[in-house]
Amino acid sequence: MEKEQDNSYHKINLNWYPGHMAKTKREIAEDLKLIDVVVELLDSRIPLSSQNPDIAELTKDKKKIIVLNKTDLADNMQNEAWKNYFNLKGQVCILTDSNLGKGINEVTKAIEEIMKEELEQYAEKGRTGRKIKAMILGIPNVGKSSFINRIVKTNRLEVGNKPGVTKKKQWISINDKINLLDTPGVLWPRFEDERTALNLAFTGTIKDDVLEQTEIAYQLLKFLLENYRQNVIERYKMTLDYIERTLSQNQPENFNIYEIMQEIGRKRGAIISGSRIDDEKTAKIILDDFRNGRLGRITIERIN
Repeated sequence: MEKEQDNSYHKINLNWYPGHMAKTKREIAEDLKLIDVVVELLDSRIPLSSQNPDIAELTKDKKKIIVLNKTDLADNMQNEAWKNYFNLKGQVCILTDSNLGKGINEVTKAIEEIMKEELEQYAEKGRTGRKIKAMILGIPNVGKSSFINRIVKTNRLEVGNKPGVTKKKQWISINDKINLLDTPGVLWPRFEDERTALNLAFTGTIKDDVLEQTEIAYQLLKFLLENYRQNVIERYKMTLDYIERTLSQNQPENFNIYEIMQEIGRKRGAIISGSRIDDEKTAKIILDDFRNGRLGRITIERIN
C-alpha cells in the first residue's frame, strides 16, 4: 500500500457476483414453494451485512428463524444485543456456535414450535406424520455446512473456511419431524454501500483472490484501533503509549495507521529484501488473525 493512498471507502471496488449465483437465486425461488420454514444463517460479527436483501424479499411470506452463527468469534455483549434487536422486530433469533454445538438444539425446537399450530391442523384432518420442510439459507461462509453437520449429528457435509464450499442443494433428515433443504450460499449482484462490501471482505465472504488484501487489512486495522485497541495491543505485543503516540502524529491519519501496520509486519517477521516490510504478508496475518479468532471476540457491526 502506497503511503499517499486515500483511505476512503469509495476507492475500493468490491462487487463480486459469480454467474452461478444468479442460477442459485432462481432455484431458491422455485424451491421455496415447497418450504414451511426458512432458517436464515447470519454471521454474528456482521449481522446486517450478512443478510442478503434478495433473500429477505424472496422469503417475506414465509415463517422464518434467524440464526446468528459464529458467536464464538463475536463479542458476547454484542451477540445478546443483536438477538434483542431481532426479537424486537418480531423475529425468532437464536445464537449458535457450530464448532461447539451451542444453540443447535434450540433451532430444532424453534422449527417445531413455529409449525406447531399447522401440524395440529394437519393432524385434525388425518394428515399425521407429515414432516416439516425447512430450508437453510445464508450467504457464503456463514458456516452452513458446520451448522448442518451439528444439527444432523454427522460429518456428512464438506466444511471449509472459505466461501462457496456447498456446491448443490440437498435434502437432509434432521429427525422424525423435520427435513432440511440445504442450498449453496448466494451473494447479491451489487452492494448498497461500500461498508457492507468491506464487512464481507473482512470475514472472507468475498474470495481474497478478487480483492486488494492490503487495503482490506488496512481498513480492518483502522476499525480495530478505534473499537478494539486492547486486542491489537495484546495480539501484537505493542504498548498503549506506542499506539497513541503513532496515531497522534501530525500527518494524515492513513499514514499513522499504515505505520502501525508496518510495525505489525516487522514484529511478525514479514520482511523482504532490504529490510522492507512485506505488505501482502502483513495483510494476510491481520486478516487471518481476525477470521480465526486470534484477535479475540470481535463484532464489526455493533449496537452501542
